[in-house]
Amino acid sequence: MPKNNREPKIIKPEMIKPTYDWKRPLAAPGHSAVDFEERVNFRRLHDYRLARARAALARSGLGALLCFDNNNIRYISSTAIGEWARDKMTRYALLCGDSEPYVWDFGSAAKHHRLHAPWLPQDHCRAGMLGLRGTVPPDHGLVENAVKEIKALLKEHGVADMPLGVDLVEPPVLFELQRQGIEVHDCQQVMLDAREIKSLDEIMLLNMAASMVDGTYHTIVEHLKPGVRESDIVALANKRLYELGSDDVEAINAVSGERCSPHPHNFTDRVLRPGDQAFFDIIQAYMGYRTCYYRTLNVGRATQSQRDAYKRAREWIDAAIHTIKPGVTTDKVAKLWPKATEFGFTDEMEAFGLQFGHGLGMALHERPIISRLVSLDHPLELKEGMVFALETYCPASDGVSAARIEEEVVVTDKGCKVITLFPAEELFIANRY
Repeated sequence: MPKNNREPKIIKPEMIKPTYDWKRPLAAPGHSAVDFEERVNFRRLHDYRLARARAALARSGLGALLCFDNNNIRYISSTAIGEWARDKMTRYALLCGDSEPYVWDFGSAAKHHRLHAPWLPQDHCRAGMLGLRGTVPPDHGLVENAVKEIKALLKEHGVADMPLGVDLVEPPVLFELQRQGIEVHDCQQVMLDAREIKSLDEIMLLNMAASMVDGTYHTIVEHLKPGVRESDIVALANKRLYELGSDDVEAINAVSGERCSPHPHNFTDRVLRPGDQAFFDIIQAYMGYRTCYYRTLNVGRATQSQRDAYKRAREWIDAAIHTIKPGVTTDKVAKLWPKATEFGFTDEMEAFGLQFGHGLGMALHERPIISRLVSLDHPLELKEGMVFALETYCPASDGVSAARIEEEVVVTDKGCKVITLFPAEELFIANRY
């Protein structure tokens, strides 16, 4: 038997419900492993995540989870092959009860896992290919054979007669699962249940990711001058983040001048000018754990209209931060923010994402979602160990400028701790003149 075959771990309550010492500062240590202090323990992280997924599966009434979402695959298996895989729908993983996860990966990546991922049994690391989003037509038999293999494993683990949970799926795969007699249910909610409470290692990784953006904003401030383009700032930020250890820069919004209102959620080659208000969002990941981190900066100087907009956006976000604690429901937070019609939009759908809260973890949007669009009628309870971002937006009275602020927070036993530390208490004037 291969040395890295191991018995499935029994789910332990203390593994699922971690304890925190919130009196201590949240750590953001160096990226290297050292022998003289405790840093991220990746095997402990894997065991915690897998235990959470198993516990969520046990509560769901499903027999197994079949995951195509790369965030879910990484969460349960601690495997990844980079951003390339995010939109290919070629990787998948299967979790049956207390078994170790099975992972089907792209060609030689499966052999790499057998060599370098000893926490997975060797025969659970398999090569798989479903057709690369239809490029290889289903009549070649790849999908049919893959479903036969999955069905055989479901029988082996005694769950073939139970529904199979699937998070994301291509239509040919869904139809083939059903054709072979497998009852398919949604399991994205099951995985979101598992992922909503972060362990100490996850919080540390999220804090480390935020610290990388702290430094990137300092670099942006040094270069934010007339004549620089939005795209130049995006390129600069990408370079800095990868230098600091990012494993995926997902997106950087750079929005300036007349582009600020309404928020377009992108960047262009617009040239920055004296007095521009500009805001940036840095979405990137360290070890799979993401940031969503806005800051508003003015180029050289600011008008009273711009300062007023920033002050209102700051008041809205501070009100939310001061309200957050375990047991508070998301509707209480959403009600602190203005209605869509109060800042220039027709309805809450049109203003969605501007006065906003969203969970952070291996995905950009996890639980909880906080918004007037969904939270007033369907509130969720905030829990200790949740990590999420709070975002506010206020257009200026000049009809052009706007302020955008975002803070990432960790819910503690009594309130929350902010982990986005680049100065944002007042409007930041870069290269003042």
